[in-house]
Amino acid sequence: MPELALAVDLGGTKVEAALVDGTGAVVPGTRNRRPTGRDVTPDRLHGALIQVVRGAVRGVGGSLRGAGIGSAGPIDHHAGVIVPVNMAGVRGMPLRDVVADAAARAGVGDVPICLGHDGGCLALAEAWVGATRDARVSMALVVSTGIGGGFIVDGRLFAGSSGNAGHLGQTHSADGLSLEEVAAGPGSVAWARTQGWDGATGEELGRAAASGDPVARAAIERSARAVGRALADIATLVDVEVFAVGGGFSHVSDDYIDLVGAALQDAAMLSYPRSARVVRSGLGGDGPLIGAAALVLRPSA
Repeated sequence: MPELALAVDLGGTKVEAALVDGTGAVVPGTRNRRPTGRDVTPDRLHGALIQVVRGAVRGVGGSLRGAGIGSAGPIDHHAGVIVPVNMAGVRGMPLRDVVADAAARAGVGDVPICLGHDGGCLALAEAWVGATRDARVSMALVVSTGIGGGFIVDGRLFAGSSGNAGHLGQTHSADGLSLEEVAAGPGSVAWARTQGWDGATGEELGRAAASGDPVARAAIERSARAVGRALADIATLVDVEVFAVGGGFSHVSDDYIDLVGAALQDAAMLSYPRSARVVRSGLGGDGPLIGAAALVLRPSA
């Protein structure tokens, strides 16, 4: 029977769980999702976790090696506690213990529980079965409700001294704002509204831009330019070979990845960071779950 891991992904808009096998594939029919949101409370999140974990492991066939959790961060890895930027109500929540409780209620039993931040998990997934498999030094990032990422060096996750390396959304951008405030979906929508656009979501922004709205298009270009400049700085500091970009807002226009790459080229001051490639994530929406499972199935990575 195939070796399996329970994977849990917690973000600003939803919590998901699924089973992932030893090849890095999400097991069909095991994926379950519940909404979270910025105002989620510990009780609501606990209840949602019980539901998605129970749905994921129902009818499990194979040995469950453990559970991996990728969460919005930062994270206190020693205590198993999360302090997410975009969900103030669950800061200080002992997520590792809560998932262990949800797994026990679902009949999984006593299995190892591994916790990582979502950007690091995505980087693990891309290096395992995604777009950065052949790179020596890579970064995977999401541009969505927030912005975050993780680094892979010589096939291993570079986690940093606290385990939180990769939170580029909280680096500085223009006008004293964070990169997340400038370039993530909500920040881009907010900026467009200050310029007279009357939509409310990133999806609407993308449709408006595709229909020729100049303000919507300017908001998308502003986001991509800020992300590309940030990646130029990272490529200069860390000598990254390839950046894999995913997340919902990265799909706001067909050319978003190209715009980010062009901005990196324009901003880089030296020749070697200009050689860094910007590509689209090879895993789509499965990446965070695959990366969470990699914490269990590929512990040496």
